[in-house]
Amino acid sequence: MKDYDTYIFDLDGTLLSTLDDLAICTNYALKSNGLPERSTDEVRRFVGNGVFKLMERAVPQGQANPKFESAYNTFREYYLLHSLDNTRPYPGIVEMLSELRRRDKRIAVVSNKFCTATEELCRHFFKQYVEVAIGEGNGVRKKPAPDEVEMALKKLGAQRSGAVYVGDSDVDIATARNSGLPCVSVLWGFRDKEFLLKHGATTLISSPEELLATTD
Repeated sequence: MKDYDTYIFDLDGTLLSTLDDLAICTNYALKSNGLPERSTDEVRRFVGNGVFKLMERAVPQGQANPKFESAYNTFREYYLLHSLDNTRPYPGIVEMLSELRRRDKRIAVVSNKFCTATEELCRHFFKQYVEVAIGEGNGVRKKPAPDEVEMALKKLGAQRSGAVYVGDSDVDIATARNSGLPCVSVLWGFRDKEFLLKHGATTLISSPEELLATTD
Protein backbone atom coordinates (compact mmCIF):
# COMPACT_ATOMS: atom_id res chain seq x y z
CA MET A 1 0.00 0.00 0.00
CA LYS A 2 0.99 3.59 -0.55
CA ASP A 3 2.31 5.90 2.11
CA TYR A 4 -0.69 7.89 3.38
CA ASP A 5 -0.52 11.32 4.96
CA THR A 6 -3.93 11.22 6.67
CA TYR A 7 -5.74 8.42 8.51
CA ILE A 8 -9.48 8.71 9.09
CA PHE A 9 -10.77 6.12 11.53
CA ASP A 10 -14.16 4.80 12.48
CA LEU A 11 -14.52 4.59 16.28
CA ASP A 12 -16.68 1.70 17.53
CA GLY A 13 -15.23 -1.67 16.52
CA THR A 14 -12.16 -0.03 14.98
CA LEU A 15 -10.36 1.93 17.70
CA LEU A 16 -12.56 1.12 20.69
CA SER A 17 -14.15 -2.07 21.97
CA THR A 18 -17.53 -0.58 22.89
CA LEU A 19 -19.86 -3.54 22.45
CA ASP A 20 -20.33 -4.38 26.13
CA ASP A 21 -21.35 -0.84 27.06
CA LEU A 22 -23.60 -0.55 24.01
CA ALA A 23 -25.34 -3.81 24.91
CA ILE A 24 -25.72 -2.88 28.59
CA CYS A 25 -27.14 0.55 27.76
CA THR A 26 -29.45 -0.86 25.10
CA ASN A 27 -30.86 -3.36 27.56
CA TYR A 28 -31.18 -0.74 30.27
CA ALA A 29 -33.25 1.39 27.88
CA LEU A 30 -35.37 -1.57 26.83
CA LYS A 31 -35.95 -2.89 30.35
CA SER A 32 -36.74 0.59 31.69
CA ASN A 33 -39.52 0.84 29.13
CA GLY A 34 -40.93 -2.64 29.66
CA LEU A 35 -39.46 -4.03 26.44
CA PRO A 36 -37.67 -7.37 25.92
CA GLU A 37 -33.90 -7.30 26.24
CA ARG A 38 -31.44 -8.25 23.49
CA SER A 39 -28.37 -10.48 23.46
CA THR A 40 -24.91 -8.99 23.01
CA ASP A 41 -24.65 -10.73 19.63
CA GLU A 42 -27.90 -9.11 18.51
CA VAL A 43 -26.61 -5.69 19.54
CA ARG A 44 -23.40 -6.41 17.61
CA ARG A 45 -25.49 -6.84 14.46
CA PHE A 46 -27.56 -3.74 15.21
CA VAL A 47 -24.69 -1.24 15.51
CA GLY A 48 -23.02 0.72 12.73
CA ASN A 49 -25.65 3.20 11.60
CA GLY A 50 -25.94 5.38 14.69
CA VAL A 51 -27.90 5.24 17.93
CA PHE A 52 -31.28 5.93 16.36
CA LYS A 53 -30.94 2.96 14.03
CA LEU A 54 -29.56 0.81 16.86
CA MET A 55 -32.67 1.43 18.94
CA GLU A 56 -34.95 1.12 15.94
CA ARG A 57 -33.55 -2.38 15.44
CA ALA A 58 -33.59 -3.25 19.13
CA VAL A 59 -37.15 -2.11 19.90
CA PRO A 60 -39.85 -4.51 18.66
CA GLN A 61 -41.61 -2.92 15.64
CA GLY A 62 -39.07 -0.09 15.73
CA GLN A 63 -40.49 3.41 15.42
CA ALA A 64 -44.01 2.01 15.20
CA ASN A 65 -43.72 0.97 18.84
CA PRO A 66 -45.31 3.65 21.08
CA LYS A 67 -42.41 3.23 23.52
CA PHE A 68 -39.72 3.81 20.89
CA GLU A 69 -39.06 7.49 21.57
CA SER A 70 -38.84 6.92 25.31
CA ALA A 71 -36.43 3.99 24.85
CA TYR A 72 -34.28 6.02 22.44
CA ASN A 73 -34.06 8.96 24.83
CA THR A 74 -33.34 6.66 27.76
CA PHE A 75 -30.45 5.11 25.87
CA ARG A 76 -28.91 8.47 25.00
CA GLU A 77 -29.11 9.74 28.56
CA TYR A 78 -27.82 6.52 30.11
CA TYR A 79 -25.01 6.02 27.60
CA LEU A 80 -23.55 9.46 28.24
CA LEU A 81 -23.17 8.42 31.88
CA HIS A 82 -21.85 4.92 31.22
CA SER A 83 -19.92 5.02 27.95
CA LEU A 84 -16.63 4.49 29.80
CA ASP A 85 -17.68 1.65 32.09
CA ASN A 86 -16.25 -1.21 30.02
CA THR A 87 -15.03 0.50 26.85
CA ARG A 88 -11.32 0.21 26.08
CA PRO A 89 -9.02 0.60 23.06
CA TYR A 90 -8.32 -2.67 21.28
CA PRO A 91 -4.84 -4.10 21.95
CA GLY A 92 -2.18 -2.26 19.98
CA ILE A 93 -4.38 0.73 19.07
CA VAL A 94 -2.71 3.33 21.30
CA GLU A 95 0.75 2.21 20.18
CA MET A 96 -0.32 2.38 16.54
CA LEU A 97 -1.76 5.89 16.88
CA SER A 98 1.34 7.04 18.74
CA GLU A 99 3.58 5.77 15.98
CA LEU A 100 1.46 7.39 13.26
CA ARG A 101 1.76 10.73 15.03
CA ARG A 102 5.50 10.20 15.47
CA ARG A 103 5.64 9.87 11.69
CA ASP A 104 3.73 13.17 11.38
CA LYS A 105 0.56 11.58 10.04
CA ARG A 106 -2.74 13.39 10.47
CA ILE A 107 -5.47 11.52 12.38
CA ALA A 108 -9.23 12.03 12.52
CA VAL A 109 -12.21 10.02 13.75
CA VAL A 110 -15.62 10.02 12.07
CA SER A 111 -18.44 8.11 13.73
CA ASN A 112 -22.18 7.59 13.56
CA LYS A 113 -22.18 7.74 17.37
CA PHE A 114 -23.74 11.00 18.52
CA CYS A 115 -21.29 13.86 18.63
CA THR A 116 -21.06 14.36 22.40
CA ALA A 117 -20.13 10.74 23.05
CA THR A 118 -17.70 10.62 20.10
CA GLU A 119 -15.84 13.69 21.32
CA GLU A 120 -15.80 12.52 24.94
CA LEU A 121 -14.43 9.07 24.11
CA CYS A 122 -11.74 10.44 21.79
CA ARG A 123 -10.75 13.05 24.36
CA HIS A 124 -10.57 10.43 27.11
CA PHE A 125 -8.60 7.78 25.26
CA PHE A 126 -6.81 9.51 22.37
CA LYS A 127 -6.44 13.19 23.27
CA GLN A 128 -2.82 13.45 22.18
CA TYR A 129 -3.34 11.55 18.91
CA VAL A 130 -6.74 12.38 17.37
CA GLU A 131 -6.85 15.91 16.01
CA VAL A 132 -10.46 15.94 14.81
CA ALA A 133 -13.42 13.89 16.10
CA ILE A 134 -16.76 14.13 14.31
CA GLY A 135 -19.96 12.38 15.31
CA GLU A 136 -23.64 12.46 14.41
CA GLY A 137 -25.25 15.82 15.00
CA ASN A 138 -22.82 18.16 13.24
CA GLY A 139 -25.45 19.33 10.78
CA VAL A 140 -24.23 16.96 8.06
CA ARG A 141 -25.43 13.59 6.85
CA LYS A 142 -24.09 10.59 8.74
CA LYS A 143 -22.11 7.74 7.21
CA PRO A 144 -22.15 6.21 4.63
CA ALA A 145 -22.64 9.70 3.18
CA PRO A 146 -19.24 11.35 2.63
CA ASP A 147 -20.10 14.48 4.62
CA GLU A 148 -18.31 13.61 7.88
CA VAL A 149 -15.16 12.55 6.02
CA GLU A 150 -15.20 15.75 3.98
CA MET A 151 -15.63 17.79 7.17
CA ALA A 152 -12.71 15.98 8.78
CA LEU A 153 -10.44 16.60 5.80
CA LYS A 154 -11.40 20.27 5.79
CA LYS A 155 -10.75 20.68 9.52
CA LEU A 156 -7.39 18.94 9.17
CA GLY A 157 -6.48 20.99 6.11
CA ALA A 158 -5.65 17.65 4.47
CA GLN A 159 -5.87 16.52 0.87
CA ARG A 160 -8.14 13.67 -0.20
CA SER A 161 -5.36 12.29 -2.41
CA GLY A 162 -3.22 11.47 0.62
CA ALA A 163 -5.93 10.04 2.86
CA VAL A 164 -7.14 6.55 3.76
CA TYR A 165 -10.25 5.40 5.63
CA VAL A 166 -10.05 2.65 8.26
CA GLY A 167 -13.13 0.86 9.60
CA ASP A 168 -14.69 -2.43 10.61
CA SER A 169 -18.06 -2.58 8.83
CA ASP A 170 -19.99 -2.47 5.57
CA VAL A 171 -20.98 1.10 6.47
CA ASP A 172 -17.29 2.02 6.55
CA ILE A 173 -16.62 0.37 3.19
CA ALA A 174 -19.48 2.36 1.67
CA THR A 175 -18.32 5.55 3.39
CA ALA A 176 -14.83 5.20 1.94
CA ARG A 177 -16.26 4.50 -1.51
CA ASN A 178 -18.60 7.50 -1.36
CA SER A 179 -15.71 9.68 -0.17
CA GLY A 180 -13.37 8.58 -2.93
CA LEU A 181 -10.89 7.10 -0.45
CA PRO A 182 -9.18 3.71 -0.25
CA CYS A 183 -10.48 1.59 2.60
CA VAL A 184 -8.67 -0.64 5.07
CA SER A 185 -11.04 -3.04 6.84
CA VAL A 186 -10.05 -4.36 10.27
CA LEU A 187 -10.83 -7.90 11.39
CA TRP A 188 -10.95 -7.33 15.17
CA GLY A 189 -14.22 -5.38 15.15
CA PHE A 190 -17.95 -6.05 14.88
CA ARG A 191 -17.97 -7.83 11.48
CA ASP A 192 -16.12 -10.95 10.33
CA LYS A 193 -13.98 -11.49 7.24
CA GLU A 194 -16.66 -13.20 5.18
CA PHE A 195 -19.15 -10.41 5.84
CA LEU A 196 -16.62 -7.71 4.93
CA LEU A 197 -15.57 -9.45 1.71
CA LYS A 198 -19.21 -9.90 0.74
CA HIS A 199 -19.69 -6.15 1.14
CA GLY A 200 -16.70 -5.17 -0.98
CA ALA A 201 -13.67 -5.13 1.31
CA THR A 202 -10.43 -5.17 -0.66
CA THR A 203 -7.76 -4.63 2.01
CA LEU A 204 -8.02 -6.39 5.37
CA ILE A 205 -5.73 -6.34 8.40
CA SER A 206 -5.72 -8.55 11.49
CA SER A 207 -3.83 -6.26 13.87
CA PRO A 208 -3.13 -2.53 14.28
CA GLU A 209 0.56 -3.22 13.67
CA GLU A 210 -0.25 -4.16 10.08
CA LEU A 211 -1.51 -0.64 9.44
CA LEU A 212 1.90 0.73 10.36
CA ALA A 213 3.48 -1.33 7.60
CA THR A 214 1.51 0.70 5.07
CA THR A 215 3.47 3.82 6.03
CA ASP A 216 6.91 2.34 5.38
